[in-house]
Amino acid sequence: MHTAKKISIKLRKIFRILGPGLITGASDDDPSGIATYSQAGASLGFGLLWTALLTFPLMASIQEMCARIGIVTETGLTTTLRKYYSKNLLYLMLLFSFPAITLNIGADIQGMSAVAKLFFPKIPNFIFSILITISLAFIIVKFSYKKIARILKWLCITLLLYIIVPFSVKVNWFDVLKSTVIPTIHFDKAFFEIFVAILGTTISPYLFFWQATMEAEDISHKKNIIINKKIIHRMEADIDFGMFFSNLIMFFIILSTGSVLFTAGITQIETVEQAAKALEPLTGKLTYIFFSAGVIGTGFLAIPILSGSLSYILAETFGWQKGLDKKFIEAKGFYVTILVSLIIGMSLDFLGVSPIKMLIYTAILYGLTAPVLIAVILHICNNKKIMGNHTNKKWSNILGGITLILMTICAIALIYFQFV
Repeated sequence: MHTAKKISIKLRKIFRILGPGLITGASDDDPSGIATYSQAGASLGFGLLWTALLTFPLMASIQEMCARIGIVTETGLTTTLRKYYSKNLLYLMLLFSFPAITLNIGADIQGMSAVAKLFFPKIPNFIFSILITISLAFIIVKFSYKKIARILKWLCITLLLYIIVPFSVKVNWFDVLKSTVIPTIHFDKAFFEIFVAILGTTISPYLFFWQATMEAEDISHKKNIIINKKIIHRMEADIDFGMFFSNLIMFFIILSTGSVLFTAGITQIETVEQAAKALEPLTGKLTYIFFSAGVIGTGFLAIPILSGSLSYILAETFGWQKGLDKKFIEAKGFYVTILVSLIIGMSLDFLGVSPIKMLIYTAILYGLTAPVLIAVILHICNNKKIMGNHTNKKWSNILGGITLILMTICAIALIYFQFV
């Protein structure tokens, strides 16, 4: 009991230090992301484990830039875009962001409800969809930013379930190491579709907006604070930990499905419940429970961030009152946007829109906006008028440039694959 108490105290200390970076990183592994990683493991085995090493520094560099923008300007990315750039660019981002984020929310709600139905097969899917949506709406509207941030941090723990899964089955760890450090590339449609999907899932535009806004909100809660190297270094450590955690979970999901499903010849996985169902007879009930519980936990983590980022984008674009600390009556437009995005996401299940189609459309919309936004973020972070003494260092520009080139190629490839 004494040891458990010590561990609990240490965990609380670590969680107090970690902030928006951890939450952003963990939310990236949402149910739609889990479906993508499961598909990668099932179809190509360990063949894409190396992508975790690729995406980690790229994610970390872009999210660090967004966080720095939020800290230095004390405003969200949308406000910075509105103030210093063409409004047409802002409206274009909004045009693509609203459908992309609502489709992502819909895919996540469907994934969560489908997995919940596996535990309670007699209850229809739509009941779970309604209950999940109502629960999320209540939490977001009722609780303050601090409480929501605390809830989101603890929900990150559910993702640790995916690290346990591979240790419950027989794994050839030499093959794992080889596939991690030596990239395997196949020049065919199936490989590039999965590869592009992974990049689109990990480097998502909504996370850029969320990161900047949360850092700005964090700074606004600390009165008379001077932005110095210590603040920036703490933010960088938080971002690095969050992005490492995100990529670690991605790595283990690919590892789990690759070692179990691919080995068993189950190579076609399109949804998270399919992955969970396929795991049960091969690995046992406990692994199946861990995998399924992780989907539900990360859904509750990711959807508030998806809907919140959309609401911040709209509020900052049109000058509405905003903030998770404000009451509903003080920021009606802000909260109505969150509720509308949740309702639209939920209703897609009733309209019979398949989660796979939603993921494809989301990936296309994210793929088209990501390169433009990354280019703008790089421009902002090299602009002394905006960033003062906190402009990009050499490595930020190098990694940002690589990300921009890679995401541009992916956007072109994504469009190409829709017509071949």
